Amino acid sequence: MEQQTLKSRSEIPEADKWHLEDIFANNDEWEKEFAHVEKLLDEGKKFQGHLADDADTLISCFEWMDDLSLRIEEVYAYARMRRDEDNRIANYQALTDRAGALAVKVSSAASYVVPELLAMPEGKLDEFRAASAGMELYNHALDDILRKKEHILSSVEERLLAEVGELAEAPGAIFSMANNADLKFPSITDESGKSVELTKGNFIQFMESQKQEVRKEAFQTLYSTYGKQRNTWAATLNSSVKSDVFFAKARRYPSALEASLDDDRVPLKVYDALIDTVHEFLPQMHRYVQLRKKALKLDELHMYDIYVPIVPETSMTITYEEAKKMVVEGLRPLGKDYINILEEGFAKSWIDVYENEGKTSGAYSWGTYRSHPYVLLNHQDTLDSMFTLAHEMGHSLHTYLSNRKQPHLYAGYKIFVAEVASTLNESLIMEHLLKETKDSKTLAYLINHYLEQFRGTIFRQTMFAEFEKKIHSVVEEGGALTAENLSEMYRDLNARYYGQEVVLDPEIALEWARIPHFYNAFYVYKYATGFSAAIAFARAILEEGEPAVTRYLEFLSGGSSDYPIELLRKAGVDMETPVPVRNALQVFSELVEKLEKLLE
Repeated sequence: MEQQTLKSRSEIPEADKWHLEDIFANNDEWEKEFAHVEKLLDEGKKFQGHLADDADTLISCFEWMDDLSLRIEEVYAYARMRRDEDNRIANYQALTDRAGALAVKVSSAASYVVPELLAMPEGKLDEFRAASAGMELYNHALDDILRKKEHILSSVEERLLAEVGELAEAPGAIFSMANNADLKFPSITDESGKSVELTKGNFIQFMESQKQEVRKEAFQTLYSTYGKQRNTWAATLNSSVKSDVFFAKARRYPSALEASLDDDRVPLKVYDALIDTVHEFLPQMHRYVQLRKKALKLDELHMYDIYVPIVPETSMTITYEEAKKMVVEGLRPLGKDYINILEEGFAKSWIDVYENEGKTSGAYSWGTYRSHPYVLLNHQDTLDSMFTLAHEMGHSLHTYLSNRKQPHLYAGYKIFVAEVASTLNESLIMEHLLKETKDSKTLAYLINHYLEQFRGTIFRQTMFAEFEKKIHSVVEEGGALTAENLSEMYRDLNARYYGQEVVLDPEIALEWARIPHFYNAFYVYKYATGFSAAIAFARAILEEGEPAVTRYLEFLSGGSSDYPIELLRKAGVDMETPVPVRNALQVFSELVEKLEKLLE
């Protein structure tokens, strides 16, 4: 049998690689900047103990911190993205480690600032604000610091926490290296009888195969490989959760969840209401699962049957070039300015397109304030990959517009709103395709794909969010996380979310072992809230036109100039109510009904 293996990095055409030279021309330039940042660290000492002297001293300190932050972003982003090109290259592993260590030093060097601000005599900051127009820029940042006063420690304690930060990154770093650089999967037999190396990048492609035996082999091969190190994965995740709990306790929060939410000033009720609202709609999820079983004509629906398209006759092959055109057409309702920036990204090497040996799996958007955004892809010529391109370019244009409109201090948007721009792009493109498609089989295929977005983004991510809440509660109550209890909790949640129509294959209980998001705790719920907000924006843009586009683009340009809940509310979406999530899930229910009729 013919063996298909991944290409090496050198075999990928230059036109399909991102151009990191736009950050640093070469490694020597990176080294110079690294040394410059090291020198800048000491400059902060002259401000220590003097922040209450006068407004000018305080402003100079803020400017030093902002410059340091901007520079370390570039140093770290370049090193990490170089490593992501091929995780096996020792030089870029070393650069990333050095950049991470330097980032901790940067954090430590400025660790006295917030405690010193909070120790100022009452009214002193107000006096400074009144005395200097230069203080106006920092009003929102200062308000955010002051609201967290009870969670800020002394200068000595803050410095200690900053230095412990590097240790706290260890579980995620260990998982990333084991998962991306060391883990190798056996080959499996594809639909045409060829022996193909299983990778994390092509796993979902195999799960969408029309042949159940291919799906089953890919599923069992993937999880049996993870299963060989199940206790290591459990120990690594346990350490990560313990770290979250430690920092929450150190900062006097009731729980790690509340500590995480407070960074975005998101009330706990938003998280809990998401889970409760999704639970309300689980009967609709079960109805969709039942439809899948019927449409696939299966006596038993297994977990490896969840991803295969219900309408096989219209499975689409979409090249990268075709994907770019589809993205542009679908996003035309956002206006010429948005499309021009999008096309600039396609033309000017923002994107690293194809999978290669050692490359980090999945997809992301990144970049720095002074560079353009960057996108890492592992394109597979599927409809899903086209939507991934749209998704990541949504992030990139959010970044581009915020960077253009906001000063560096407020350019970085909070994660709570990060998934809105990405999923809005997907929603607009899907609405365009549904409107333009006349063939009933293709229409059914697209509705199925849209339903999969709902399943993967609202239902699945909320299940992840519920899992994260449970595992942190175990540690907070004095328990430990083991491969056995992690698998038991994960299996029980799958049973609840997928219902009785699905055979819970034992392998699915191990899925927690391969989810990188669990090392960035309480992140995934934002996919679900972001998707819900995106559905609300998409409907408004298609119904209202220009006024809704204007509100939306102002939101994209907002960065972190206000709290995320407020930025969304100004643009017309109130996430403090369950309405956006409920309305999004109502769309899901309507789509299930449409698909049922099309498949009759």
